[in-house]
Amino acid sequence: MSEDRPSGEQQPRSWLSRLTHALSGEPQNREDLAEVIQHAGERGLLDPDALRIIESTLQVSERQVREIMIPRAQMVAVRSDMEPKEFLPILIDSAHSRFPVLDADNSDEVMGILFAKDLLKLISPERSERFDLKDYLRPVFFVPESTRLDRLLKEFRAKRNHMAIVVNEYGGIAGLVTLEDALEQIVGDIADEHDYEVEEDVLIREIGPGEFSVKAITPIAEFNDHFDTDFSNEDFDTIGGIVMNAFERLPERDEEITIGDWRFTVLAADSRAIRLLRLQRKS
Repeated sequence: MSEDRPSGEQQPRSWLSRLTHALSGEPQNREDLAEVIQHAGERGLLDPDALRIIESTLQVSERQVREIMIPRAQMVAVRSDMEPKEFLPILIDSAHSRFPVLDADNSDEVMGILFAKDLLKLISPERSERFDLKDYLRPVFFVPESTRLDRLLKEFRAKRNHMAIVVNEYGGIAGLVTLEDALEQIVGDIADEHDYEVEEDVLIREIGPGEFSVKAITPIAEFNDHFDTDFSNEDFDTIGGIVMNAFERLPERDEEITIGDWRFTVLAADSRAIRLLRLQRKS
């Protein structure tokens, strides 16, 4: 039997109950609500993580799928006429769990979604020699690129899907979007075992004699000051932009390129951007 709390002593309230109390002024619109929440954070009623999540949740309804999708050019897809020996290396190298399967004769037609885990059947000793990729396909979920993110999350939940193919106004493939992409807009980046760990607030860090890790978002002016270089910031704002321009495409992890007196190695990148670089002066 629990002890009675002394008379007059109140139980500590959760941040949710404190926020509810703070909202008792009944804000009249979204701007009022955002301001009340910001003030609640300033008064310590919300911890920084809770404040960030609530503010991000409010912004989700204002954003569209086209803002977060993986563009078509960067999709990792399988053609319907491929044999396992052709597409398995692609699947293994990408480390994704789901892959669009495109019609071999019409690349604008997605025939289905291939789950990597379903291919475990291929190693079964009881499997027949015949292989037909169509036997492994799951249904496709399509969304217009103008779909708002709050609606997308509802659709993912209702359909129990983790991936959607994004289509443009003409019905062509614009890209794809995953549940993780959408959730990251609320909770921030979701790291996995393939992500390269870096210190949160350090843009440039020495990792060895004459060797540095540099976040791709490092402003060019700051990079120039640190390394006494003279990269132009006329066309790009960050060192990642300079490196991507030199590659003339989105590079993959461990790819290298030399720019001037420096060798850049991609330490981390995803389907949309370079994240982290290793920098060494040319010998």
